Amino acid sequence: MTTRPLVGVIACRREVEGHAAQMVTDKYLSALREYGLNPVILPVWSDQENDRELARELLSRVDGLLLTGSYTNVEPHRYGAERAPQNTRDDRHRDAAALTWIHEALALELPLLGICRGFQELNVAFGGSLHQAVQEVPGMLDHREPGGADKAAQYAPVHDLELRADGALAHLLGDTRSRVNSLHQQGIDRLGQGLVAEGWAPDGLIEAVSVANAAAFALAVQWHPEWQPREHALHDALFRGFAAACAAHRGVASSSSPTQPA
Repeated sequence: MTTRPLVGVIACRREVEGHAAQMVTDKYLSALREYGLNPVILPVWSDQENDRELARELLSRVDGLLLTGSYTNVEPHRYGAERAPQNTRDDRHRDAAALTWIHEALALELPLLGICRGFQELNVAFGGSLHQAVQEVPGMLDHREPGGADKAAQYAPVHDLELRADGALAHLLGDTRSRVNSLHQQGIDRLGQGLVAEGWAPDGLIEAVSVANAAAFALAVQWHPEWQPREHALHDALFRGFAAACAAHRGVASSSSPTQPA
């Protein structure tokens, strides 16, 4: 009997019915299950910051780490910036955990996939900085999702993506061009040292990165591939690649076919 790889999914700290809660949007968990992976939610607290022993204990039990998107942003003081007026939602608990877990996951040679906020966390963890309101930067597009639109419109591809010809994403896709959705206000300003730009929007904004010389799959993207990934060639290739890396970490054969819940 094949054992599915176990993927740790970072939680967000929110208030639900008047109580602090740990939560992950279902679309991320469903996407992992669709590619033969078993997700497990990893809770976040601010006292996890710099607790390498705890991070190693948590991450040594999983075969991959997913850093999801979120409506919150990395606190700007973490990359040496003052808060912009457009930047209104934080999650200091998640910041503390993510910025510790990233380096420990890489040290453990754990496959790592970052999406949207997770993409920005990876950049900050490597010493990079962020635009807090890309739409206010001269020459940049407005990368925010349309207000009041239904989910199909929100997650529809809206701009071209150019991939690095010799990059990891181009290798997964087998092409250097695609189109992606766009649901973000923030984006990379200064690229973190040790990261490699893998893809760009038409305005030059970095939309995908990899970790240079990583021992395992280590990619992050600014868009949202978790939404109906089987319907988009790049998203499908990204999740297939991550699933294969998680299976290799666990030492089992990878299956990218849709599977029934275990």
